[in-house]
Amino acid sequence: MQFTISREALIKPLQMVSAVVERRQTLPVLSNVLLVLNGDELSLTGTDLEVELISRVTVDSSSADGEITVPARKLSDICKSLSDDAILEFTLSETKLTLQSGRSRFTLTTLPATEFPSVEEEPDTFSLTIAQQKLKELLDNTSFAMAQQDVRYYLNGMLFEIDPEFFRVVATDGHRLAMQTVTMSNQTESTQQLILPRKGILELNRLISDGDADITLTFGNNHIRAKMPTFTFTSKLVDGKFPDYNRVLPKGGNKIVTGNCDDLKRAFSRASILSNEKFRGVRVVL
Repeated sequence: MQFTISREALIKPLQMVSAVVERRQTLPVLSNVLLVLNGDELSLTGTDLEVELISRVTVDSSSADGEITVPARKLSDICKSLSDDAILEFTLSETKLTLQSGRSRFTLTTLPATEFPSVEEEPDTFSLTIAQQKLKELLDNTSFAMAQQDVRYYLNGMLFEIDPEFFRVVATDGHRLAMQTVTMSNQTESTQQLILPRKGILELNRLISDGDADITLTFGNNHIRAKMPTFTFTSKLVDGKFPDYNRVLPKGGNKIVTGNCDDLKRAFSRASILSNEKFRGVRVVL
């Protein structure tokens, strides 16, 4: 396995994949990133067994295909320390991967690619295609309400509700609830409800851009997969039932407040200075 690639081409996909890898792992191979060279395409894979990210990049030159795993953080730190216009030469010799750039030379220990876990393949049940910008808006507007480390594990994530005529996302931590719906036609005969874990939502939101390009989300019985030309994102689904959010939505309210968003935000911010640090509650008097 031998190839040459510029730092500029490698650094972004490497940082994307390294973000998925947890620093502390029970399995040593989970701290590594899987490098697979096939012709002039290099794929980088990182996983924590819940979320998997595969990023693809074209190398400048290659002389031997192969696959190996190397420490993700070490490789990322090395690339960040090099100059922007650096050219990186990778050479695999038995169990050592040598990285050379100019007068700098690094040797990394490796683990066999056969030990690297991969997300099991399963038949797809249905899919939906949505503009990246719209999906990012949905996640940005609702992800703040997701619970963190709640014993009710199904709240530590976000509900995706796919109907033949709309796509809705819902998040709640038991104290607040955020929901947003977009009208669109979907390839499903009935309403489907799926729960994505918190880390999966945060990673997916980090990956998608504000552009007009579409992204296709494919759902299986246990996984969701998002495919783009340069990356493939896979996340396990939470096995649980999301609470009936319709029961907690206010009905029959007769008090409506209309005001400037920035003015209201600043007013709440000033009042919250003296609020309880844990709940940050503010009383509203109309």
